Amino acid sequence: MKMTLFFKDGIKIGQRWGKGGLKMEKLIINFTPTGMIPTKRMNPNVPTSPDEIIKDVLKSLKYGVSIVHIHARDELTGAPTYDKNTYAKIIRGIRAVNRDVIICVSTSGRNFPEFEKRSQVLDLIGNLKPDMASLTLSSLNFNKQASISTPQTIKGLAQKMQERGIMPELEAFDVGMINYAKYLIRKNLLAPPYYFNLILGNIACAQADFLHLGMMINELPPNSYWSCGGVGDFQLFMNTCGIIGGGGIRVGLEDNIFFDKRRTVAATNEMLLRRAKIIADTYGVKIAKPKEVREFFRLPRRPVISEKE
Repeated sequence: MKMTLFFKDGIKIGQRWGKGGLKMEKLIINFTPTGMIPTKRMNPNVPTSPDEIIKDVLKSLKYGVSIVHIHARDELTGAPTYDKNTYAKIIRGIRAVNRDVIICVSTSGRNFPEFEKRSQVLDLIGNLKPDMASLTLSSLNFNKQASISTPQTIKGLAQKMQERGIMPELEAFDVGMINYAKYLIRKNLLAPPYYFNLILGNIACAQADFLHLGMMINELPPNSYWSCGGVGDFQLFMNTCGIIGGGGIRVGLEDNIFFDKRRTVAATNEMLLRRAKIIADTYGVKIAKPKEVREFFRLPRRPVISEKE
């Protein structure tokens, strides 16, 4: 693949592999603390209440996290919820302490396929408006469940994010999803710069190896930042690939609840983040600060808000 240099205001911030994926000078860490599937029965360390999620997010910042990918859970049952008021409580708690970290909310269709439910969180305004929102680029099958995203729903979510000034976090599980992102670009539903989460290792999608990852990076549109994550046991390997490959990483209990491949040690989010930072430090990879990533993504800074706001 051909490599070209990429500059911003005369300063080299990265290189470009192939057609589009940027090889960054600094690592973007995207933290996924909860997800929709892990429960406390699976791993007692999974944060489910708003207060637990806020606590884990604030603890994560010392490891260089610049983006937090939030899934809300019902306070009483711990079940996934689309309720925007629950998201608002989480966002308020984080921004009352830190205004720099980029907050990304989920519009996943894994449990809620209806557009009205998935898009509700995009209605938050003012200081509670999220910086980013996830946009899964196609339907897909997990090993026990389907996640349905119809073309109409994807385009509707992209349009609503565009109208609200919320940057999409583009979730791609295979090359076809990246191609669909290019279709959305042609329809003027996405604008640069783009940020992709490349998630590998799912049974019905791209597998967690160098070939599949390289193909996906090569197919990214120009002006694309990227992070890679792995499902379950593949998280550590894909995180290492992202660190040494000049991209970013997606890490947290959403994708992987065990610390070891034998699945004998229940992980905490802090354990997973600490290990990722050690790997980055070992390879001499600098970690991007939230303020820097905001500049890369052209996202405005958020004012500090109080718990009572």
